Amino acid sequence: MTSIIRTEKLTKSYGSHRGIVDVDLEVRRGEVFGFLGPNGAGKTTTIRVLLDLIRPTSGKAYVFDIESSVDPTSIHRRIGYLPGEFALYDRLTGRQTLEYFGNLRGGVDRAYQAELIERFDLDASRRFREYSKGNKQKVGLVAALQHRPELLLLDEPTSGLDPLVQQTFFGLLRERVQDGATAFLSSHILSEVERSCDRVAIIRDGRLVQVDRVDALRDLAHHQVELRFAGEPPVEEFKKLAGVSDLAVEDHLLRLRVFGPITPVVQAAARLGVTDFLSREPSLEETFLAQYGRESAEAPAAEAPAGEVN
Repeated sequence: MTSIIRTEKLTKSYGSHRGIVDVDLEVRRGEVFGFLGPNGAGKTTTIRVLLDLIRPTSGKAYVFDIESSVDPTSIHRRIGYLPGEFALYDRLTGRQTLEYFGNLRGGVDRAYQAELIERFDLDASRRFREYSKGNKQKVGLVAALQHRPELLLLDEPTSGLDPLVQQTFFGLLRERVQDGATAFLSSHILSEVERSCDRVAIIRDGRLVQVDRVDALRDLAHHQVELRFAGEPPVEEFKKLAGVSDLAVEDHLLRLRVFGPITPVVQAAARLGVTDFLSREPSLEETFLAQYGRESAEAPAAEAPAGEVN
């Protein structure tokens, strides 16, 4: 499968501040790729390097097999980009803003533009300064989608959107991918990635810590397990199992936490005469917390110096 985005040891430092370090990514044609991390982890810095808005300290980034710092114009012609902070000319209306972007690209399909405006329920007659955060985000999404780009680079695309508009966005995203587009979606909201992405990369403190399919990432999280026995729970037997922690006994009920595969716990429970078994499957939110919460302390680090938007 053809790679649309590829990075090799991509590193960006802001003087003494950490940006991203040795990021190796590959985004394949036709997939929705989630880029996850808390604010300051390096998501926006990575996207800016891909677009050649900032230059890497070392390493390389390729989009459509074009090195980003060599021919960014050729890349920009083929993408739709939504920045994390979408701000434009206050006196222009939403429609004038969309026309401006459309004209920069030599024109867009007006019928499709009108369809996007209608589906996002956007009042395009209002001036930009009159819009709420959510309506500004709608204008940005229409601008990113209206020319039917090959690649969508979307930095926190659902920020400020109400749940119904989020559904509209994810529906449009699926349509674009079905038509052959690729999407690179940064987010710190695990639930939206769970519903929309094929693969996910987790970035922490500027370094990738995991790249995998969405369903595979759940194996990194913990399961909350409750085991009920007819007599005293055999606590010592479960303490021996790998990945088991936080055991607590209440009457005949044993509660524990399992990191990684749960199969050994299930097998032990069956062998030891469990009478009731309850396991709660971890959400991606819990996966995220498990991945980030293993270490008790982390040194604070800024993604960019003052004035840089994350």
